[in-house]
Amino acid sequence: MKLAVFDFDSTLMDGETIDFLAEELGLKEQVSHITELAMSGQLDFFESLTTRVSLLKGLQYHKVQDICRNLPLMPGAVEVVKGLQDRGYKVVCFSGGFREGTTPAKLKLGLDADFANFLHHKDGVLSGFVGGDMMFGFSKGDMLVRLQKLLGVSVEDTIAVGDGANDKSMFEHASKRIAFCAKEVLKKEANIIIDTKDLSLILERL
Repeated sequence: MKLAVFDFDSTLMDGETIDFLAEELGLKEQVSHITELAMSGQLDFFESLTTRVSLLKGLQYHKVQDICRNLPLMPGAVEVVKGLQDRGYKVVCFSGGFREGTTPAKLKLGLDADFANFLHHKDGVLSGFVGGDMMFGFSKGDMLVRLQKLLGVSVEDTIAVGDGANDKSMFEHASKRIAFCAKEVLKKEANIIIDTKDLSLILERL
């Protein structure tokens, strides 16, 4: 068995889920700035995540669901998932974002699994709090090791694809480390770099 793990925001999906949500409250610019700092490695991921989610407090949960069901997939996302599965890979999404976004995308793309955080809500509105398995900068690396052990997959048979600083930890456990339209902080850790917004190009580089 082989394993391919993809980041979600700005990798499988064209944009940042939290920016789309913040736009509903007129806070996109403020949230986008914090996202940029985190993805560039200039701000601790946990701190950035909790700060950004706190700004979403009061957003109606049905609007969150509507927005997340309609997030734009990255060009080539469908093709790369199917192409890797045809080559014997289990294809999984690891996201420091939210299940509200990754689960609909899992169904559209035919992913084998998705792992993400979740937005707390009460009485139909966001509380401003977040929980889950992907809260920290090291979370993706820890989850990848657990998944490799569970499935019996070696580092040599593992691909990791991402764009930001919080993807570095999963790069440590993958033989093919693909920086996709990525920040410089991640490109330094990669052995394959793709700067064109077309995920299907990955299939040509393996």
